[in-house]
Amino acid sequence: MKTLLPERYPNQDFFIADILDAAPKSDIGSMEHPIFSLSKKPDFEIRKYAHKNITVEVQPSAKGIANIWDKDVLIYCCSQLREGINRGREPSPIIHIRAHDLFVATNKKLVGGTDYRQLLDSLERLAGTRIKTNISTGKETDRYNFGLVVQYRVHEESVKGQIKMSSIAIEIPSWLYRAVVSGEVLTLNRDYFRLRGGIERRIYELARKHCGTQSKWTVNIRLLHKKTGSQSPLKAFKHQVLKLVGSDHLPDYSMLYDKDKDQLSFFNRKGGKAAKAKFDEQIKQIFSTQ
Repeated sequence: MKTLLPERYPNQDFFIADILDAAPKSDIGSMEHPIFSLSKKPDFEIRKYAHKNITVEVQPSAKGIANIWDKDVLIYCCSQLREGINRGREPSPIIHIRAHDLFVATNKKLVGGTDYRQLLDSLERLAGTRIKTNISTGKETDRYNFGLVVQYRVHEESVKGQIKMSSIAIEIPSWLYRAVVSGEVLTLNRDYFRLRGGIERRIYELARKHCGTQSKWTVNIRLLHKKTGSQSPLKAFKHQVLKLVGSDHLPDYSMLYDKDKDQLSFFNRKGGKAAKAKFDEQIKQIFSTQ
């Protein structure tokens, strides 16, 4: 398994962004539940997920279900909104951004027209994907159908004969807006945007949600498979997870697979010397028996 993507903007030239140092944040609801496709290929399958008292049904747009790379747009919007609130600004569900700043913040290539067209595709999938759910946010529960983006407006200008996006206005749904305003968000490691695969990104989200700052979180492989929303057969999913365990490049967390219990443990890399020492010893034992 390939490791992290290169850091394309090590100095992060935010010469346009209004809020320069907003930490990437994601709402807890979409981190917990499998809303986004993990594939870059068009996905037109209606997905249904149920866990405990939560139900989620994801309905595709004409361009398919929004994927986990499309979610970068929402993460950036949530980050800008939350940082504005922290600085005492009046919140609004309509977020004004610039494409350049979004590309830099999410470590995306910024070469030419193709990248802007891909951003437009992301906005279309986000606006077209419909969610039916009863997820609770801000101590309220809604049971309704909504898009991941209510609406968006892209203002374009001609620069030296080329059409470029000068500004974008995105209205996020009330469910997501309430989550950000009420503080139901978690800060992500910036290296999240350097993860190549959809499963890697999704597993990081789950580790961040469930392990957080604790020293350890353990989950059964079958439950992890369900929570990721992976469409791969369990055997193929497990193979991908074991490759990720071996490469050990997940931000913030190390992973260890227990073959006897068929479960995966996540260790916080900052969770204390005892947990890390135990992890290192278990890794040595695994490789000494191979």
